[in-house]
Amino acid sequence: APRAQTIQILTSTRSTANLSLRHEGAAPAVVAAGFGGAVEAAPVTVAEPSPSAGAEHDGGVSETAWRVRHARVSVLKDVDIPGALLAEGGHGLGAPIDLVEWAVLGSTKTATAYLTETSFTGQFNLLTAGSFDTPQELFASNNSARNIAFGRVSAPAGSRGDWSLSGALTQSDFSSWIVAGAYNSHAPATHRYDVGLNFATARYDNGNLPMLREASGSSRNASMVYGYDTYTLSPILAVAYGATYANYDYLENRNLVSPRVEMTLTPSANVRVSAAAARRELAPGAEEFLPPSDSGVWVPMQRTFSAVDPNNRFNAEAIAHEEIAAERDFGQTTVALRAFHQQVDNQLVTIFGLDVPGQPTAASGHYVVGNAGEAEALGYAAGVRTLIADRVHGEIEYSFAQASLSAGRDSRYLLVLAPSTVRDKAENIHSVQGRVETDVPETSTRVLVLYRVSTGFAKADTDRSGIDSRFDVQVRQSLPFMNFSNARWEMLVAVRNFFREAATDQAIYDELLVVKPPKRVVGGVTMRF
Repeated sequence: APRAQTIQILTSTRSTANLSLRHEGAAPAVVAAGFGGAVEAAPVTVAEPSPSAGAEHDGGVSETAWRVRHARVSVLKDVDIPGALLAEGGHGLGAPIDLVEWAVLGSTKTATAYLTETSFTGQFNLLTAGSFDTPQELFASNNSARNIAFGRVSAPAGSRGDWSLSGALTQSDFSSWIVAGAYNSHAPATHRYDVGLNFATARYDNGNLPMLREASGSSRNASMVYGYDTYTLSPILAVAYGATYANYDYLENRNLVSPRVEMTLTPSANVRVSAAAARRELAPGAEEFLPPSDSGVWVPMQRTFSAVDPNNRFNAEAIAHEEIAAERDFGQTTVALRAFHQQVDNQLVTIFGLDVPGQPTAASGHYVVGNAGEAEALGYAAGVRTLIADRVHGEIEYSFAQASLSAGRDSRYLLVLAPSTVRDKAENIHSVQGRVETDVPETSTRVLVLYRVSTGFAKADTDRSGIDSRFDVQVRQSLPFMNFSNARWEMLVAVRNFFREAATDQAIYDELLVVKPPKRVVGGVTMRF
């Protein structure tokens, strides 16, 4: 063909391409390599040397010439060069080549081909978020709601992985935005990589100096870089390892490193045994800057926070976590058992609903953060994942832990503000956590429910811990009357009072020592393409 031709194939559309061949006439003589006008090539005679490097050569011809003569002939070596390429003034072998033009046009064609031929996917959300403690506050006029814009785009990166770029922002008297990029390689592969970076910033322009006491100027910034590799040594053995590096400009020690290694043994198709060791460093207020899990909703920082003790700076929590787990599949049901041990330094405590003189009002979502001391826990857990009914998936896990929490530097403040966060003796903590997810294709509705009950939650109005719960409910409803082309629209409503995203190496006290977390509601529309 005289030029490249692009064929675009779309769904429910017939694509036709016309291809033709034409004869260029008699083949001209091949010229010697070089620039300038065409010259006649001198005949070359190659003798037949011995194929061995140490054998005698016939006529003094080198072994390289012999191997070139006997190399396998490809189709490229049989092609006759058309006369048009050798014409005067053309961009062929007989004319100078404009390297700048070639580079510019080649780069432009490559970029255009990538944009037109790559299968991009993504979504765009327009959301509104707010918080409340009682149903009456949800509809109160002083309940401030914040608008959020979120976008995400992803595409294949060659044939072995995918890249994605995400971002979200909110604008009001309190402005924040977050951007994240990631690359994930496909399975099966000997090495499966998961790398990425996040950056988030928040700026508060309402003049509350206590919130800005630990900030750089009038803003707070956080960045994170992570990289993990799952190395499949054999069909039954895989090792996953990597680390996360984070930087928070409002910490005294800004640099936090969280390494993790895990080994998984698969003796049969339905049995898995794993052992993991991790050290995780968690900054106070990190939940405001971190992207959510795959099932979460992207919401930039919307709440302010300050230290419990105004004379102390923030200190990060350090968690040393070891775990052994086993899983067994029984058809569509999976039974899991695990045992874990944790050692925590500077255990974080988070308190909502405090109207302290000189602090931002708690009605705006402000909270205080402190360190309760050192914690240690040894526990066990058993869980089941199964297909509850047609289109309904669920899982439940029961855990038991013997834990202790020693007094820390902020204990005297915590004893006044939230006495139940100070524990002077060892305790037994029982927890039950469940998850139910369903998809109804007839109505294009998806529902996700998370629920946790535990005996170790701190209370705001008592000096003893007790039974309390956390929940997260998400409802996504498709809007087919708004669909066009390959875009799909959904309506989203989510309500939760979980403060932190669940993680396998999360400290057992992290969620238990969150006092009186408000309920957060998020609603809006989502466009997927």
